[in-house]
Amino acid sequence: MSRKKTKILQAPRGTYDILPEDQIYWEKVRRVVRELADDYGFARIDTPIIEDTELFIKGTGQTTDIVQKQMYSFRTLGNDSLTLRPEGTPGVIRSYIQSGMINAPHPVKLYYFGPMFRYEHPQAGRYRQFYQFGFETIGGQEPVLDVQLIQLFSHILNDLGLKKINVQVNSLGCPECRPGFRRGLVDYYRSRKNRICPDCQKRIKINPLRLLDCKEEKCQPIKTDAPLPLDYLCHGCHNHFKSVLEFLDELDIPYFLNHQLVRGLDYYTKTVFEVWPESDSVQSPEKEEAQEIKEPISLGGGGRYDNLVKMLGGKVTPSAGFAAGIERIIYLMKEQGVKLPSKSNAKVFLVQLGELGQRKSMKLFEELHKAEIKVAESLSKPSIKSQLRIADKLGVKFSLILGQQEALDSSVIIRDMQSGVQETVPKEKVVNELKKRLAKK
Repeated sequence: MSRKKTKILQAPRGTYDILPEDQIYWEKVRRVVRELADDYGFARIDTPIIEDTELFIKGTGQTTDIVQKQMYSFRTLGNDSLTLRPEGTPGVIRSYIQSGMINAPHPVKLYYFGPMFRYEHPQAGRYRQFYQFGFETIGGQEPVLDVQLIQLFSHILNDLGLKKINVQVNSLGCPECRPGFRRGLVDYYRSRKNRICPDCQKRIKINPLRLLDCKEEKCQPIKTDAPLPLDYLCHGCHNHFKSVLEFLDELDIPYFLNHQLVRGLDYYTKTVFEVWPESDSVQSPEKEEAQEIKEPISLGGGGRYDNLVKMLGGKVTPSAGFAAGIERIIYLMKEQGVKLPSKSNAKVFLVQLGELGQRKSMKLFEELHKAEIKVAESLSKPSIKSQLRIADKLGVKFSLILGQQEALDSSVIIRDMQSGVQETVPKEKVVNELKKRLAKK
């Protein structure tokens, strides 16, 4: 009689576990983001993972791919429509309005770090649950604020040890001059409608700017000769963008103009930018579907969104921000061989033998912890030899050996892991003796 095989449960498609060996990268990113946020004057904000669906329809845009294809939306028992957040900015702006930050000194500078959710085919660094950090400067229309965000993004990547990064910039204009560009773009593509892909044929009607974002091969020759947003900028938008480029030059931040950069969200105005690695080819970080990516993957991007606060029920409040994909950054750190310190920074290893030795070791562990001496152990290992082998792999300076005899004598053996010299000292003097020896190492 055959037995039915037990189904092995796995993480849902497009999600993954952050395993212990990868946590060192995540901790590095968190620390760098936190420290630079403090240096640049940004305060942490955490918004709910679920929000009213209408927030993203209004904020992100009814015709965007996010709203049309990618949102995880559901109805509650009370018939409310909620959505797992696909991006961070609308929730931050909702909180800004709801919590009364509108009355705070401006600009209000906020940052976040957390998971986002989008339903799409997992590929090339795209996950259905993915993580982003983002920075928002709310209130302030000066070009210098746009550039400070680009500078901050670059600073974060530099502090993470990443090299060969480039910034792409463009300007989409404002509500005064963008309609002219849209008309020019639509007229250009309508006369070539039979030569473009089905998605672009739809975009002509519902979201013309996304025509410049198409990756289909048959659309590339047509896209190359399409009208450029810079040719339609009004005097104010032209001067704003000119100032942005002059600031970037002054700061020696490498960039190049990408006239077809439009970003995928409806709320952007004026400056938009993306940050990319300079790489001939990148291997997909999606382990289960490893594939070569012919083009590098964007690490993140952002821009100015001067009308979003008003769109969500507040006053006209010029603002700008950016978000970055943490998985992509960590993958690039690994690909570029960024060196990180060992996860264990313990200087001392606690070796025990026998039940009495274990009991006394646990008490000694607490004493060392209170003395702020970082200590490692392997209480489940019964052999001194196996424990010392672990201590050697961790690279600790000293091992403390506490066996049955030492437990009875209230003593501890201090072993210098480099020289192999051992000395027995009274238990009450161990902490002070260790501090002296560690200070000399």
